[in-house]
Amino acid sequence: MSNGIKQSKALKLPAAPLVNLGDQQHELWTGEYFNEGVGGHGGLFDKLNEECGVFGVYGHSEASSLCYYGLHALQHRGQESAGICTVEDGKFNYYRGMGLAKEVFTNENLSPLTGSTAIAHVRYSTAGESKLANAQPLVFKYREGDLAIATNGNLDNANIIKRELERKGSIFQTTSDTEVLAHLIARSEHDDIVDAVKDALTQVIGGFAFLIITKDKLIAALDPNGLRPFMIGRLGDSYLFASESCAFDAVGATYFRDVQPGELIVLDRDGFRSEQFTESGRRAICAMEYIYFARPDSDIDTVNIHSARKRMGKKLAMEAFVDADVVTGVPDSSISAAIGFAEQTGIPYELGLIKNRYTGRTFIIPSQELREQGVKMKLSAVRKVVEGKRVVMIDDSIVRGTTSLRIVNLLREAGATEVHVRISSPPFMNPCYYGIDTPDRKELIAAMNSIEEIRKAINADSLHFLTKDGLLDSIGQGSAGSESGYCTACFDNTYPTEIVDVTKIGCACD
Repeated sequence: MSNGIKQSKALKLPAAPLVNLGDQQHELWTGEYFNEGVGGHGGLFDKLNEECGVFGVYGHSEASSLCYYGLHALQHRGQESAGICTVEDGKFNYYRGMGLAKEVFTNENLSPLTGSTAIAHVRYSTAGESKLANAQPLVFKYREGDLAIATNGNLDNANIIKRELERKGSIFQTTSDTEVLAHLIARSEHDDIVDAVKDALTQVIGGFAFLIITKDKLIAALDPNGLRPFMIGRLGDSYLFASESCAFDAVGATYFRDVQPGELIVLDRDGFRSEQFTESGRRAICAMEYIYFARPDSDIDTVNIHSARKRMGKKLAMEAFVDADVVTGVPDSSISAAIGFAEQTGIPYELGLIKNRYTGRTFIIPSQELREQGVKMKLSAVRKVVEGKRVVMIDDSIVRGTTSLRIVNLLREAGATEVHVRISSPPFMNPCYYGIDTPDRKELIAAMNSIEEIRKAINADSLHFLTKDGLLDSIGQGSAGSESGYCTACFDNTYPTEIVDVTKIGCACD
């Protein structure tokens, strides 16, 4: 482990009948500590993890400070590392570190990051060791000067390209997909950096949002299907880029528009210009952004996340009503859907589950006997709310089923007489190849079991998932109208691109 903590035996999970939770238990505990920020798969809470967030500024004297606050707003998208790179008079200044943005940056290391152009990144690693070498933005020497790149997403054919480049003599310094793009740019026959970037982008497959800075340019690009969220903001005469619109609110900027699929944007002394680096494919915005990843105060393709999740809850209530006394949501991503379910049914919404926000990413386990109770350090049931009550528990997804079992049992231990589980998404049955940290298919409980088997495995009185039609109706069509589409491959196995490397699951950061 990169943190120097010795690994111990895996945490033993409660027995779950009729469920395949994979061929091995995942290492949740390391020595005397639990760290949910290192290692990717597994963890105290069996949730999917968005891999990273990007933020960029062009034309503002306080570019690095704007990036710092932008990263704070995007912190939910990655807690492994943070970095900022600026350029001033052709000189690159950058700083990267492991941990949260507030842990990485101080006045001392932020003040040297001068310049009016900057890109920034927060990262969540997907597998193996957490390495500073993979922290972004990555900075490279290029024949036309320095080059820095920050990425959100995943290049599905990165390993294939990397092996070919290594055969031709390229030497890689990181395990990041982002470095693959840098090598493609450097090996391009085009001397003009914009043409070289376009040449490189046409060779990669996947879901990606790139921010690139050179000595005099900022370049932004989105994959041909628009899989990853990526938007443009304005602050006075300055242009900003971010993975979510909530980052613009944090710095007092206004939303301008979304970057379009296959679009390449260049900002330099000649101004703002846009072109297509390739033809756009089937529009396919990641549906999980609306369900789980994005912050409720963000808008993606002009659709507000909180409002979309409330509609999911309402639709779920129409599809699977159950007579109960209390509705509660698993904090934080399921609260909006729980409110919608309660409004539709008239069943009171209550805070039946409370999340402890002060444990941090790493905490000491006081004794071996309490390891099985570790979930209570992060989440607890409110006994006076659920005791003697029939409870509807709303959650956004079930991945392996381990977390759902723990939470249902928490509610039962607090005195709930019935626990009915309602999930505001369809069954998660397929891995993601576009930048989301997902297990192998055989570890996904919905891929290996029927809904009735899952219900028994999580100890629920009833279980229902939102239908795919219900999900799409709830999201709405956004600014693209009838042309707006969503990637639902994790539910229906219909991927918007060719999958050329089935082993390449996760994030461009690894």
